[in-house]
Amino acid sequence: MKTCPFLNICGGCKYDFTSSSYRSEKLSVLPKIKFTGDAIWGEYGKRRRAEFAFVDGHFGFFKTKTKDIVDITNCINVVPEINSVLPNIAKLPWSASGNVLITKCENGIDVVVNCDVMYCNAEFKKGVEKLPNNIIRFIWNDKIISKYAEPEIKFENKIVNYPPNAFLQPCVETEQILRDLVVKYVGGAKRVADLFCGIGNFTFATSATGFDIVGNGITRDLFKKPLTVQNLNQYDVVIMDPPRSGAMTQSKNLAKSNVKKIIYVSCNPNTFIRDQEILEQGGYKMTTAMPVDQFVGSQHWEIFSVFEK
Repeated sequence: MKTCPFLNICGGCKYDFTSSSYRSEKLSVLPKIKFTGDAIWGEYGKRRRAEFAFVDGHFGFFKTKTKDIVDITNCINVVPEINSVLPNIAKLPWSASGNVLITKCENGIDVVVNCDVMYCNAEFKKGVEKLPNNIIRFIWNDKIISKYAEPEIKFENKIVNYPPNAFLQPCVETEQILRDLVVKYVGGAKRVADLFCGIGNFTFATSATGFDIVGNGITRDLFKKPLTVQNLNQYDVVIMDPPRSGAMTQSKNLAKSNVKKIIYVSCNPNTFIRDQEILEQGGYKMTTAMPVDQFVGSQHWEIFSVFEK
């Protein structure tokens, strides 16, 4: 295994994921949660999406604890399809500053630039038009600069459109593990709600009613308008996969509900612990919990858990 040449320089990864001590180092940052199963480990080189940055003509990742850029045209933690386009993207005439979300989709590469400057200049647009056509969509803020096809994401046998900036698990393999776990613990229940469900990673596999699906279901801001206790009591199982801020308000309503089982997938152990306490105060017991190394190389953990009443 080859150690990343940018280790301790680039701020993208905290740990050397090729080291024999990687697992013990990453386990050391897990908070005190009563896990019922061993950690599930991802593999490096499998990230299908990564967020790069650009500042003053430089493209890459931020240096550790700075706003300076490490110029990068190859990252050993992303899939080969992304690495194949990085040199061309890095050569674009970048100006101003912002971030660039690059995603490998089923049918090509999607690139979304988010920048304080509303529009790119003519020189940049000409550069984008010369990029390889496996970059099927290139967006600057909300404006499409180039598009050959609608980017698609596949969840097992279900193909959905991929909206710009939509949430997507970074690695296909650990996403599948999480989906298999969700399906297992749903256990054939017929009345299932999938909350904070992005573009439907768990929704289709469980025949759930999806909420907060961008472009593929019921769009609902569950922070401003969480499902009420009356809404929730229609379901036997609720799946939640919220952003890093967690699901505090929704958890408070769930704690008062008659939902028999809650499957909670969290990307932030700290907000998970807060929401866990809310659910347990409402009479739920956490019967299953395991950490998942979805974000290989970083300090971040995914938590898979099941609560039952």
